[in-house]
Amino acid sequence: MDKDKIIQELIEQVKQLNSRLAFYEDRILKREEENAELKIEIIELKARLNKDSSNSSKPPSSEGYKKKPALPKAKNGKQGGQKGHEGKTLKQSSDPDQVISCLPEPCKCGHKFLSSELALAERRQVFDLPKPRLEITEYQIHKGTCPVCGTNCRGNTPEGVNAPVQYGTGVKSYMVLLGTHFNVPFKKVQLLFGDLFGYPINESTAFSAGKQCYERLTKTEGIIKARIADSQTAHADETGIRVAGKLGWLHAATSHSYTYLFMHEKRGRMALESEKSLLNDFSGWLVHDCWSSYFRFHKFKHALCGAHILRELEYLIENYHSKWAKVFKQFLLSIYQMPFEERIKRRQLINCRYDKICDYGIKSEPLPVKTPGKRGRYKRSKGLNLVERLIREKIAVLAFAFNSEVPFTNNLAERDIRPSKVKQKVSNCFRTFKGAEIYARIQGFISTARKNNRNVFAELCNTFDGHNFITEM
Repeated sequence: MDKDKIIQELIEQVKQLNSRLAFYEDRILKREEENAELKIEIIELKARLNKDSSNSSKPPSSEGYKKKPALPKAKNGKQGGQKGHEGKTLKQSSDPDQVISCLPEPCKCGHKFLSSELALAERRQVFDLPKPRLEITEYQIHKGTCPVCGTNCRGNTPEGVNAPVQYGTGVKSYMVLLGTHFNVPFKKVQLLFGDLFGYPINESTAFSAGKQCYERLTKTEGIIKARIADSQTAHADETGIRVAGKLGWLHAATSHSYTYLFMHEKRGRMALESEKSLLNDFSGWLVHDCWSSYFRFHKFKHALCGAHILRELEYLIENYHSKWAKVFKQFLLSIYQMPFEERIKRRQLINCRYDKICDYGIKSEPLPVKTPGKRGRYKRSKGLNLVERLIREKIAVLAFAFNSEVPFTNNLAERDIRPSKVKQKVSNCFRTFKGAEIYARIQGFISTARKNNRNVFAELCNTFDGHNFITEM
């Protein structure tokens, strides 16, 4: 009996030990799962911290003093313009506005030089601003009574002269140029006019000048839209703008000669299919950054920005040590550096190599996993999302390789949209949506004038007079 009791107690102890062992094994498994999740989270957080302008869409300005120089330093280490750089050195004018003769003092012996005894030894010119002032033109309106029929006759002023006192087109153009292109706030425009000319204009006057210019550019904007819609290649981009306390979107559609900007409350489909957008009438190549809303259009051909793809690949290389991303980055850069004729000859080889790298990427990336305790879609890695997109949009990715009219990047649209970010940094936001629309239309016209090597101030003056180089073409 004692032996049976002892055996029974031992059996119970073994059961308790097995139960405890199962309990601790379960806890260990849960801890391992938690550790695995925490490791993934740590990797993702580190990757987020390591984001910069070279491996993500973050702007260089967000890096502060740590940002890398836009261009590498010269190999010889010399500062300033390098050999072959076309400088803009100030040169003497053949037609100076004022000439002052510097005559020598009388000689030590007392002889005073005659003009016939002197010869020009050297010319020195000083380029300076004249004292700024506003030119005031008075229109005196005369009237009289006809001695023959008794009709009262009165003189007429030129078109646009409607008030006893008003600012002319030059002042209005200058205000618009400062406020839009040079991002000077209305208050500082007022202070500048007071300091320079002694006439501190009202802020409402500066806004009214912009509104008038906006209205005068209605026809011009329509022509710009039509020209871009008819072009072989266009670039598109969009950026968020703070408007009246809310997020609005500035959309850009540009070509090498024209810039079209418009504001919309939305970023995606509603904006791109609206009357403001020109994509409904476009049929060429559109270069963009793979925003999904652009792929809803099937009338035009799509080309993806190579710079965006390179940044995503660099992100995978730096943070996840992705081998396939490194291979694809080298492959893409080799195509970009290859002469166009060579690309055409090697087209089949390039396509085959593209497919092999993407296949290697699919096999290298982990499959989507279900996050315990969370509903919804399975969690996918950034690398898997990218490689699937590269497979799906292969034609758009390689559009630059086999079409000479398609560039490698979407940098043209990004350059045209960048001034709005500077504007936002200066003024923080637009007070009204109408103010943002005024800015977009005028900035689009100014950018177009720059692209066509036109004097922006002169073209703004012409716009206020009812014509400009766009309407006259």
